[in-house]
Amino acid sequence: MALSPTVTLNNAVQIPQLGFGVFQVSNDDIIPSVEKALEVGYRHIDTAAIYGNEEGVGKAIANSGIARDELFVTTKLWNSEQGFDSAPVAFESSLARLGLDHVDLYLIHWPTPENKTYVDTWKALEKIYADGRARAIGVSNFQANHLRRLTLDTTVVPAVNQIELHPTFTQTDLVSLHDELGIRTQAWSPLGQAADLESGTVTDIASRLGKSPAQVVIRWHLQLGYIVFPKSVTPSRIESNFDVFDFELSDADVTAISALDSGNRIGPDPDAFN
Repeated sequence: MALSPTVTLNNAVQIPQLGFGVFQVSNDDIIPSVEKALEVGYRHIDTAAIYGNEEGVGKAIANSGIARDELFVTTKLWNSEQGFDSAPVAFESSLARLGLDHVDLYLIHWPTPENKTYVDTWKALEKIYADGRARAIGVSNFQANHLRRLTLDTTVVPAVNQIELHPTFTQTDLVSLHDELGIRTQAWSPLGQAADLESGTVTDIASRLGKSPAQVVIRWHLQLGYIVFPKSVTPSRIESNFDVFDFELSDADVTAISALDSGNRIGPDPDAFN
C-alpha cells in the first residue's frame, strides 16, 4: 500500500504531505469515512473542535488498529476558547474527545484580530508544546501581519499556517512569507470547493494524463510543496484522491494551473472574521 511522502516541519517533525480533511463531515459519516481513508493509506487526519467530530475521528483511529506513532493527528482551537487560561482547557477537551494523550499538531483556528487574544493564546500553545502534549503547534488563516507579530512577541515560530489555497486563490505573497519564516503552507479548500476542477486548463491536463481533475489539482499542491487534505465521504473519491503518486505534472502544467489565480477567496476574510 502506498503512503504519502512526508515533509519536515521547522522542529524536525515529519508530517505526511497528503492528509484527509473532515470539515463538515457529519457524525453519521465520520467513522466510516476516516476508516476508509486509513484503509486506503492516509495517515494524516485533520479535524477541529468546531467540526464537532473529534470523537468520531478518535473512534475510527481506535478501530483501525494502526499504531499511534504511524498516525499524524491535527486539531484546532476554536475562537471562543482563545486566551492564555482557556486554551489549555479547550485543548484537554479535544484530547478527551479524540481519546488520545497527545496530538501531532495543534492550531489556532483563526486570528480573530478584533479580539486581540491570539498572542496570549499562542503563548498558551507554546506551553502545551513544551510539555510534549502537542508535537508541533501552528496557526490557521493567519495573515502576514499576524504572523509577523507572533514572531516579534513570542518564542516559537509556527510550524504551519493552514490557509485557503487553490488554483484560483494561490496567495503567493503569503506563501513567500511562510518560506521566509520557515513556516509550512497547508491548503484548505484545496479544490476550490470543486469549482476549480471545471477550468479548461485543469480538465485538458487531466484528459491528457488520464487522471481526474481532482487528482491533477492535488498533484499541483504536492509538487509546490504544500501540505494538502482533500475531504470526501464518498469511498471511491477518498480512494481516488489518494491515488496521485504514480504521475507528475510538467513544469509547464504547474505554471498553467498557477496562472488560474484570480484572487477568488471563497471563505471568510481573516482580517474581518471575528
